[in-house]
Amino acid sequence: MIESIWGLFELLAVVWVIYDVVTQNKRLSGAMKVVWILVAVIFNIFGAAAYYFLGRK
Repeated sequence: MIESIWGLFELLAVVWVIYDVVTQNKRLSGAMKVVWILVAVIFNIFGAAAYYFLGRK
């Protein structure tokens, strides 16, 4: 049960990063958008946290 909740949380974090990078963060170049999306997909929660603290301004 706890694994499925954690998996859902990871999925939501990745979806949030993808949504934010594509629609909200206009200052990023196309290449940086791809990099942040890959970081989020590969590192899940840690990638989303890195984007939140380092990529969003």
